[in-house]
Amino acid sequence: METTQQRDERLWKIAKSRIAFKNSLIVYLVMNLFFWAIWYATTGHYYGGTPWPVWPGLGWGLAIAFQYFNAFHRDPFGDTLKEYERLQAEKEHRGL
Repeated sequence: METTQQRDERLWKIAKSRIAFKNSLIVYLVMNLFFWAIWYATTGHYYGGTPWPVWPGLGWGLAIAFQYFNAFHRDPFGDTLKEYERLQAEKEHRGL
């Protein structure tokens, strides 16, 4: 079973990863706004083709999506804890 200190450490790591995601998202949005402003200032209008800010936005956006998943939908200790508890229950069931 998980001690209070282990649970607090686990929650602390989860909280840190969520704050890191939020900070990364803000940087992503500001930088994309900056990239589009540069594109608009240097090009000013759309002639066809793909504007260059789309590419860093897509690549960086994919990285942000993975960071979001890891911060909000994945508990790095939860799977291990569930497996440990399952093994404990199995051990008690067999009477070992």
